[in-house]
Order: sequence, then structure tokens, then C-alpha cells
Amino acid sequence: MPSSILFFLFLQLFFAIQPCHRVVTSAGGGGRWQLLQKNIGIVAMHMQLLNNDRVVIYDRTDFGRSNLSLPGGKCRDDSSEIVIKHDCTAHSVEYDVLANKFRPLMVQTDVWCSSGAVVPDGSLIQTGGFSDGERKVRTFYPCNGDCDWVETGDGLKAKRWYATNHILPDGKQIIIGGRRQFNYEFYPKTSSPDVYSLPFLLQTNDRGSENNLYPFVFLNSDGNLFIFANNRAILFDYKTGKVVKTYPAIPGGDPRSYPSTGSAVLLPLKNLDAATIEAEVLVCGGAPKGSFEKVAKRNFVKALDTCGRIKINDPNPQWVMETMPYARVMGDMTLLPNGVVLIINGAGAGTAGWENGRNPVLNPILYWPNGAAGSRFESLNPSTIPRMYHSTAILLRDGRVLVGGSNPHIGYEFNGVLFPTELSLEAFSPPYLDAQNNYLRPTIVSSTASKGKYIGYGQKLLVRFKVTGKLMADRISVTMVAPAFNTHSYSMNHRLLVLGNTKVTSVGTSTYDIQVTTPHSGYLAPSGHYILYVVHQYIPSTGIWVKIL
Repeated sequence: MPSSILFFLFLQLFFAIQPCHRVVTSAGGGGRWQLLQKNIGIVAMHMQLLNNDRVVIYDRTDFGRSNLSLPGGKCRDDSSEIVIKHDCTAHSVEYDVLANKFRPLMVQTDVWCSSGAVVPDGSLIQTGGFSDGERKVRTFYPCNGDCDWVETGDGLKAKRWYATNHILPDGKQIIIGGRRQFNYEFYPKTSSPDVYSLPFLLQTNDRGSENNLYPFVFLNSDGNLFIFANNRAILFDYKTGKVVKTYPAIPGGDPRSYPSTGSAVLLPLKNLDAATIEAEVLVCGGAPKGSFEKVAKRNFVKALDTCGRIKINDPNPQWVMETMPYARVMGDMTLLPNGVVLIINGAGAGTAGWENGRNPVLNPILYWPNGAAGSRFESLNPSTIPRMYHSTAILLRDGRVLVGGSNPHIGYEFNGVLFPTELSLEAFSPPYLDAQNNYLRPTIVSSTASKGKYIGYGQKLLVRFKVTGKLMADRISVTMVAPAFNTHSYSMNHRLLVLGNTKVTSVGTSTYDIQVTTPHSGYLAPSGHYILYVVHQYIPSTGIWVKIL
């Protein structure tokens, strides 16, 4: 990076922590946008919500100096760094959702394009990255404001850059793939060999573009892993290393994985006591085959406008295709508390990568999984801020979606570029948060899983709530959402469960008890912290934290 640019970045160092409350709406659709912070000093390239309502955010150490100084004269010295070997700026922050404030954190090695998962004790275990960070393991323990990253040496056996992590029923993580890594490993280490071959990743590797990085991985209800890479998927028994099922390629054969980046979610799991639970995966967006090679010649091909949906436990599973209102690459998919899917961020043409995207898609859309085929999409109000490559979106406990990031450049670039580096944080409020729905909105009063208490598998759970309007008992449900580790258009470990055996009882004026049964195994809900919601006519309460063991 030229010294003049570094000097310019150095001059721009400042610490912007004052809340901002500008709301942007338009008459075109539902939902509201709020600018929370104009400048958090770094790019929100990776985000994870913790059970203290704080969000850990980080970008990378080889961008150059950020716009946020480390506290107390701290500096990071790293002779292996490419850009800045002596750096006194932060590349990670902790964002306090309730206070709308942030503070700088210090990472020791490069966390660029890494992965992670929250383990049962509530800490974030983050793995891999670039250069000196590619084998590192870092832990962040939730606290009240005085904690920081703790780094372990080379805790991984293979280099993990653009890999995917998933929490397992026993509390360990599986770490799958990464650039030129056609294998997987576990953390923490307990057995040998440490690295296991996964030929499927080699089979899905497109020469020159890969198109199989950050594979979409979901824990199925039978304990196996659904793994999607490029344009196809397998059901994988990670304990034996065997492929249990091979799924048909998604119709059209176009890639959906990085850098032809689409997104995916495991749709809400329901009927949790059934002998065979219906599990469906939804994959949306991406780029036509060959798009990554074409952007090198500045030919920005229109992104894919299709979604594929597949019932992964069917004896003869087939993809069902649908068309979105907008073509989208680098979009983020988030499960909302009511079971509806939000699709947000991204571009209408090009691919992921430096300067590779065009035509920002500013309008989020809702996907209603239970709607009639052909009418499941709903377009919402647009943002005014393009969220291109390196953007993120995660669900917050109050039902808003935190949106940040966007930096399609090798460094921090604020002027003279098509899409400047974006340091802001926004909140998107889906239509269910509109004031006109307040009379339908449940308010949780208490539960037998209140903070500090654990809930077990297959147990009765009682939740007391209020609704000021008329309650429709047949339109009430309780959901549990696992917060996501979000980066590069994929929300790792994200899942939503609809708890069954509902029984609603009136216990006072506008006050009710609802009794449900918790999931019966870690295959459905791996141990850890979840956000529990009461949902009435698709209007969710503010959630409460619960821990299942």
C-alpha cells in the first residue's frame, strides 16, 4: 500500500462511540432502517451475538490501520505482517446492543476470512484466518466490559482459510474445508488422526474459481451433516467418514458457494417428536458458472435470481426451484423468530472478491416458507447504504437484524472508489416490529428457563406472557433460535426450532401460560445458549436467553 494512503488512513483515526438514531423508510414496502453507528472504526466482516447481548465483530489485520485506536497505548507488533508491522489500531470490537456503544478489542494474528462457533459455555471459539492466523484458535469469553481475545498457538492441524465450522451435539466443533483443504478436523483435539479426508470437496472444486469455499453445513435431525458446496450436496456421517446420501445437483448446475456466493438456511424444524423430522434446506442466489472468470475482464454477469429448496430426509429428495424478486449474489439469509427468512445485502451482478460486484441490491425480501408456491416472497423497504463484499447480518434478541460491513477493496478505501469502505452499523426492523402490531405482540413475563437456569432435553417448559389484544390460541407458538456466526453470506450454526405440544392457559387479565416440550436430543439442538420467543400471529415477543444441556 502506498505510503500516502497509509498516512491518509493514519490521519483518519478517531473513536466514534456516540449513538445515532436516523431512521430511513420509504413507501415501497415494509420494515424500517435505523443508523446505529456511523463509524465503528472497522469493517463488520464477521459477527457473532453472545448471550450477554453483545456482538463480537472483526475484520482483518492486513488492511492497514483502522479508524479505531487500541486503548491504553496498546500496539500489535508482527514482523510477518504485509502492510503494517507496528499497528496501534483495533481490528475487532465488542458492540453492546442495549447501550448502542462499542469498544476496541485486540487480535494477535490475522483473522481474515475465518470461521467460528459458540460452544456450550457461551464463549466464541474462532478458528483460522490468513497468513500467520491460518492455524490459530482464538477464544472470546462473554464479560461485562473488560475481556479481550485469548489466542492459542497453532491449535489447528491444517490451514483454515474460508472454512466452515459447525457445533456438534457433544459440544465440539467440526471445521470443514478452506482454500486447498479437502478435509476436516475437530476442535478441541481428542483423537487421532487429526485431519480426515473429504473427497466431496475436491469433487466440487472448479479449477480457477473453486466455487466450493465456505460450504453450507447443517446438522440434520439424524445426527449427520448436510454439506452443500458449489452446486450439490451430500449427507455425511462425520463419525465414520462415510457419505450417507448423495443429493441431485441443483437444477441449472450454477455454483452457489464462494466466490459465486449465494446463501443458505436450514428452514425451521417442526414436529420435533415425529419419527422422521422433515428438514428442509433453502439455497438462494449465487452467480452463473464462469462469472468469476468473466469479472477479471470487467464483464459483470447478472447474478442468479433463483432459490432451491430440498427436503433432505425424503427417500427421493428433489430440488424445488423458485424465483426471487431480485437477482442477488453475496446476500445474507437470516431466520427470523417467526420462522420467516430474511434475505438482505448483496449485489445484482458479479461475484465476491476485490472489486467484483456491481448493482447493489438495497431491498431486503422476506421468504415465507409456509406460503403458497409462487407467492412466498415479499419485498421490503430499501437501505441507502450498499452492502457488497464483506457485509454481514445477524438476528438480535429484540427481533431486529444488525447489518454492517462492506469492503470490496484490498485496504480501507473511502474516496475515489465505486463502493467505499463501510464502517457503519444499521438495524433493520422487519414489519412485525411496526407499532400497529403492538396489541398482538407477546411480552414474556417469566419462564421455568429463566436466566441462570438450564433446561434439559425432552422436558416440559412453561412460559408466562402477556398480550393486550385478543389472543388466538391456535396462532401461538414458542420458537428457539441459535444465534449465528455470520461471514461471507453464510450464518454458521444458525437454526430455529418450533417447540411442540403447546398448551395455552389463561391465568389473569391478558396473561397466559404456554407449556411446550423442549427438543429431545442434541441432534436437534446442540447444547448451548438459544433465544426463546413467544410468537402470536407471526408477531414475536422480545426473546429471552435460555441454555439447554
